Amino acid sequence: MTLKRTARIAGLWYLGFTLGPFYLLYVPSRTVVRNDAATTAARVLGHETLFRWGMLAETLGAVIFVGLGLALYRLFEGVDRHRARQLVALVLVSSSLGLVTVLFNAAALLVFRGGDPFAAFDDHTRATIGMLLIRMHGQANGINQMFWGLWLLPFGSLVVSSGFLPRWLGYWLLLDGVAWVALSVAYFLAPDYQDNLFLYLQPVFLAELAAMLWLLIIGAREGQSPAATQVRGPV
Repeated sequence: MTLKRTARIAGLWYLGFTLGPFYLLYVPSRTVVRNDAATTAARVLGHETLFRWGMLAETLGAVIFVGLGLALYRLFEGVDRHRARQLVALVLVSSSLGLVTVLFNAAALLVFRGGDPFAAFDDHTRATIGMLLIRMHGQANGINQMFWGLWLLPFGSLVVSSGFLPRWLGYWLLLDGVAWVALSVAYFLAPDYQDNLFLYLQPVFLAELAAMLWLLIIGAREGQSPAATQVRGPV
């Protein structure tokens, strides 16, 4: 398999990240009302099909992330196998945590629907418990932001060292990783400022979109093999 084709396969996996805005932004905007458990319960039940599609998309997102990590490992293992393994390890941690977040939403839907298992709880109690589970889903994503940034550090470093992808893209990815880590730190220490920080960092977060398009459309520079960089890490 040529280097360019390997890069484009990684780009195809990266294309699956376009599901992210659907389940991270659109579905919550239609179903969740902050600090209003009763309205949230009504919206989730009123848009149950959309809510279920969101859970499916989030599950697929975790699977796609693993596929992307393995595709990038194949692309970069000849550049630095040690850093490529670091990338895969961080992707696996993030994907596992992402699947846990889906469980919170699935449990919230179960509580909102009620039925015999929850006959002892009135509507207000079920709405409160369901809202708590949805908030836990958001909290888990807040924690996962740390890994959304950490995996980009070996990725960006590999791009810089590769010789078959542009160095400016690697430095942009490194900056993107630092930005996500900073956002995660703000989530823990200064949550009131996280939304503003997220808006300010939007240009930095476009690095992954640029990487996806570059891998998908351009691929890698032919004639530049990973081994040619002579920066192979420990086996």
